[in-house]
Amino acid sequence: MAKAILKYDLTDVDDRMSHMRAVKSLDMMMVLWDLDQELRSLTKYAPDDMTTEEYEAYSKVRDLLHEKMGGHNIDFDDLLN
Repeated sequence: MAKAILKYDLTDVDDRMSHMRAVKSLDMMMVLWDLDQELRSLTKYAPDDMTTEEYEAYSKVRDLLHEKMGGHNIDFDDLLN
């Protein structure tokens, strides 16, 4: 069984920041997931009163989110399954 242990010196400012980033990483991932799902819902189930411009804007923002995540090798399937 493989193990990974992360150690931080919580009296060191930089280590404390690194620790918080590690501790909050799932929360950050869930924010990205929620945003992606909201954008997906807005485009897949667009309300009748949504303009073409709004639809295209939501689509572009979702594409940009995926592009930025891909640029950092972040994949929902790798982290949420």
